[in-house]
Amino acid sequence: MANAVNKLRAPDRSFVIVTHYQRLLNFITPDVVHVLADGRIVKSGGPDLAHELEAKGYDWLRAGAMVS
Repeated sequence: MANAVNKLRAPDRSFVIVTHYQRLLNFITPDVVHVLADGRIVKSGGPDLAHELEAKGYDWLRAGAMVS
């Protein structure tokens, strides 16, 4: 799948890839990463955000996403 996505990448084409696995992102480098919690985007960033999530997990974002 990663090879197909990489071959089809173009400035005029977008892909939405939903994953919880860093392993996939070792083969497809994202331009933008969005983190969803409770149906809302709670954090956006570049490829570095995916690496940060792999290292730290998601709990630090869940805590910040809670509404009082």
